[in-house]
Amino acid sequence: MKKMNFKSYVPAPAVELESRDWPDKRITKAPYWCSVDLRDGNQALDIPMNPEQKKEMFLLLCDIGFKEIEVGFPSASQTDFDFLRVLIDEKLIPDDVTIQVLTQAREHLIRRTFEALDGVKNAIVHMYNSVSVLQRDVVFNMSKAEITKIAVDGASLVKKISDEINNPGIRFEYSPESFTGTELDYALEVSHRVMDIFQPTKEKKLILNLPATVEMSTPNIYADQIEWFCKHVRNRDTVLISLHAHNDRGTAVAASELAVMAGADRVEGTLFGNGERTGNMDIVTMALNLFSQGVDPELDFSDIDHVKKVYTAATGMSVHPRHPYAGELVYTAFSGSHQDAINKGLKKRKERRDTIWGVPYLPINPEDVGRTYQSIIRINSQSGKGGVAYIMANDYGYNLPKKMHPEFGKIIQRVTEKLGSEISSRKIWEIFQEEYLKRQTPYELKHIKILMDADSAHAASEGLTTVEGILRYGVKDMEISMKGNGPIDAFLKGINAVISSPVTLTSYSEHDMAGGSDSTAVSYISLKNKDGMECYGVGTDSNISMASIKAVVSALNRLEVG
Repeated sequence: MKKMNFKSYVPAPAVELESRDWPDKRITKAPYWCSVDLRDGNQALDIPMNPEQKKEMFLLLCDIGFKEIEVGFPSASQTDFDFLRVLIDEKLIPDDVTIQVLTQAREHLIRRTFEALDGVKNAIVHMYNSVSVLQRDVVFNMSKAEITKIAVDGASLVKKISDEINNPGIRFEYSPESFTGTELDYALEVSHRVMDIFQPTKEKKLILNLPATVEMSTPNIYADQIEWFCKHVRNRDTVLISLHAHNDRGTAVAASELAVMAGADRVEGTLFGNGERTGNMDIVTMALNLFSQGVDPELDFSDIDHVKKVYTAATGMSVHPRHPYAGELVYTAFSGSHQDAINKGLKKRKERRDTIWGVPYLPINPEDVGRTYQSIIRINSQSGKGGVAYIMANDYGYNLPKKMHPEFGKIIQRVTEKLGSEISSRKIWEIFQEEYLKRQTPYELKHIKILMDADSAHAASEGLTTVEGILRYGVKDMEISMKGNGPIDAFLKGINAVISSPVTLTSYSEHDMAGGSDSTAVSYISLKNKDGMECYGVGTDSNISMASIKAVVSALNRLEVG
């Protein structure tokens, strides 16, 4: 096997902090959220969203509760320019929503950006320029002073035009792009120079966005960088420290969570992590992570399937089936032990009427995001008896006795092992019917009459109940007539009088399916033969006595087949 050339890579440098406070912090309040789906997310699509798709996405983001939405790069794209004009001219922007537009720190782009914003009520002009070591050296071949001048000149023009149009609803954001690849003291220096231009106040704060444009380190180092910056930036109460993490290492959510603990106020990201390369920070995951800790995410994902539907239609992207909260499979369990634990947890929670969520293997209640328990338990060859029992109870109302779980579980497992794939709830139900309810060979009940004797003095010596009937075995009809202490006792005595190998009752249970006097009764009976083999039978009928008789015949047939 060829050895990978790991020696061509170097670890990200550590951050020197006199004290590191973030590890002891907890997130107790949601950050300010900004969706960049319509800009960063859109530019990463092989087929960008058309105007109608962008409009539908914008309305979805508003419905979810985003108060800041980056809608495009109007100076670089005519499509983005036109879309922004539609939002403004058709008055589609809610009064409590601020749109955000991106521009490079270049004069003609800045002027075009303000042209696109004409008439807007609330907007953030987000200006950026690359400041990292690699960008300065490889892309621009510029010194720090030259890079700083780009930022200062751009900020000066943004401020000048803003003063000229005198729109108090316009705020400012500056990103030292590729912050995580920049010397911290230099990123701070450039940011201070930009602050000198904008002169932020407590009432009108400047957003300083510190992006992990490329994720270059473990999440703790990003947190260290943010904490260092928060401790060293001057007039901290006049700026909002914002995050914009990409997912190159697969840890953008963790990095953003730790960076919020380190002092960041604001988080930019996208639904389901859409974005360049491996994507942006996934706001759905981070928001619902907060939710799972009892923190109000201040975003509404109570109908996650609707969010997925709009997102996939607008972007053409899919949501991974293992996405932590929205994936098709995340509220399911295939493992038998997991299924059993979930089943017991749900049952116990219902019995206790718990208000605090606590079900094994389910970190949140699926109902909180608009999902149901319908498909929590799914069955394949790795599944156990608990999962099968859950399907029968939850989907079809059959509360199988616990002693019956292994028996039916093995029947299903044999089928799934043969199939080599998952088995549907409907197929499990069909197998149950064929195995327990519809089997009429070798014994078939042709006729039955149950006579109840209410005379207790007479019953003490001769039994309360008489059962008369005909049981067919193959082509032979056998007459049954026997008394007993109830229908089951009488029927079993009658059977044992006519069959060659007697059976004994080992367990009995019953329940109704719907409640009320006209509900269907279900009876579960297990019988054992002389060889020690034991099988369950199941019977259903509007009459509980008849359901029990049918269950006896069901068990008898299953014993005969073995």
